[in-house]
Amino acid sequence: MPRFDSQLRAVALWDETWCLRLNRASSVLWIRALFHAVSRLGDGVFWYVLMGGILLADGSAAAGPVLRMVAVGTAGLALYKWLKKRTSRPRPYQVRVAIRPGADPLDQFSFPSGHTLHAVAFSVLLTACHPPLAWLAWPFALLVAASRVVLGLHYPTDVLAGAAIGAALAFAALALA
Repeated sequence: MPRFDSQLRAVALWDETWCLRLNRASSVLWIRALFHAVSRLGDGVFWYVLMGGILLADGSAAAGPVLRMVAVGTAGLALYKWLKKRTSRPRPYQVRVAIRPGADPLDQFSFPSGHTLHAVAFSVLLTACHPPLAWLAWPFALLVAASRVVLGLHYPTDVLAGAAIGAALAFAALALA
């Protein structure tokens, strides 16, 4: 167990170090404003507009993919809320005074990042049903993931876990289709 403990400490140190480094960028006003805007759009607005646009453009042919996105989004919401209650990991700015929050969190705990979970899940699903939208979905998903750390709301491991969970949910939904 001592080796495992030292590995956990190493991961925690890496997590905190990168969180602090990336959060320093939010001291630049335009960077904080950009990532705050991306984070707000990542609350759902960006994805809802894209789903609506797909429905408008493709009509009833888009119903299946959009319903799949809604189902995965709902499952993701339930799963990340359950995980947050189970892990109760405090947000970075609650642990280190040097980390400044650049936005208000939507909930109390940090692990995993729900924004990243949904951004990756929706990007996988959009890319599967509308490959030409990949140029829009993936850069936005990466910005959403980065925003969570830059704004001091999540650790990098929260974001990585959210991305892995989102990808797993999306690929499972595609496999069931």
